[in-house]
Amino acid sequence: MSRGDALVLLRLLRGQPRRGSLAERLQAFYGPQAAYYDAFRERLLRGRAELMERLAPQPGEWVVELGAGTGRNLDFLGERLATLGGVELVDLCPALLEQARLRTRELANVRVIEGDAVTYRPERPIDCVYCSYSLTMIPDWAGALANALAMLKPGGRLGVVDFYVSEQAPPSGLARHGRLARWFWPRWFGHDGVHPNPAHLPTLRRLVPDHRLSEHLAPVPYLPGLRVPYYCFVGRHG
Repeated sequence: MSRGDALVLLRLLRGQPRRGSLAERLQAFYGPQAAYYDAFRERLLRGRAELMERLAPQPGEWVVELGAGTGRNLDFLGERLATLGGVELVDLCPALLEQARLRTRELANVRVIEGDAVTYRPERPIDCVYCSYSLTMIPDWAGALANALAMLKPGGRLGVVDFYVSEQAPPSGLARHGRLARWFWPRWFGHDGVHPNPAHLPTLRRLVPDHRLSEHLAPVPYLPGLRVPYYCFVGRHG
């Protein structure tokens, strides 16, 4: 085990503080592990490349990521990134945003913004907005989704990839998680301020009926045999 992994695991065991504002709690939790954040979570946060490929931002388009963290998802765009009109990375955690600034310091079309996913609005209507493993960390997640849709141009795309647990009786064709999984994962992740919620996916499907959805299981680092559910959702609004 590397020193970075050990430090991240220690923070995970301690959990996210329960006191203070959301921004203060995020900074206290992620600040000490920010430099190792991407390396550890690379093995856990699956589906991000799939999300960016499905969103497929085109040359000249404007893109916003809500809960952008370190900006790691931009790497999945490859050469396409330089052709975009502009990208805004929005997050509340200064320590993670500092990593995003280091990653994007030579990219003139990328702005790193300390802001709230529920209230931040870009100066212009945008083509594409996405949340990558951030919706489960936003207490007012419904407000964040409403804000995301409000900033889109007609026909703009919304993308989400995140952990989740299914409804007790999901619609036909969707994954159904057992009672143990639906009990275990919200408690496991809740210790660290992440809240898989059975209401997320039905809400997304209702708000954006024109969508493509895939459901998966991802291995958990250092816990062989344990696999956590996640989904990848991309829809066209309006």
